[in-house]
Amino acid sequence: MIDWQRVISLRNEIGEDDFAEIVPIFIEEVSEITEKIRENVTLGDLEDDLHCLKGSAVNLGFSEFADLCHKGESMAAKGAADSVDVVAILASFDASRAAFLKGLEDGTAA
Repeated sequence: MIDWQRVISLRNEIGEDDFAEIVPIFIEEVSEITEKIRENVTLGDLEDDLHCLKGSAVNLGFSEFADLCHKGESMAAKGAADSVDVVAILASFDASRAAFLKGLEDGTAA
């Protein structure tokens, strides 16, 4: 679900202080997009929304979520936005966020 090696690598690349600043920003930005999708899926915007989510997810090691976003983005690009499993994507984000925050708390990403 979480690519902890990516998380550790990012923390090492940007430093502990910047990492501590980026995490809440990432969570907030992604949460805003996922909430927009939860409230009203706009099929015309879904490809762009999933592309944005995928990029953020890859950067912070949310590997399962990134994969689901990538698949959904590809489907939407091919005109099948109505077939994208939005529920699974949102559930993956929720589970990934919880696992990530728990991992940070318990030192998994040390």
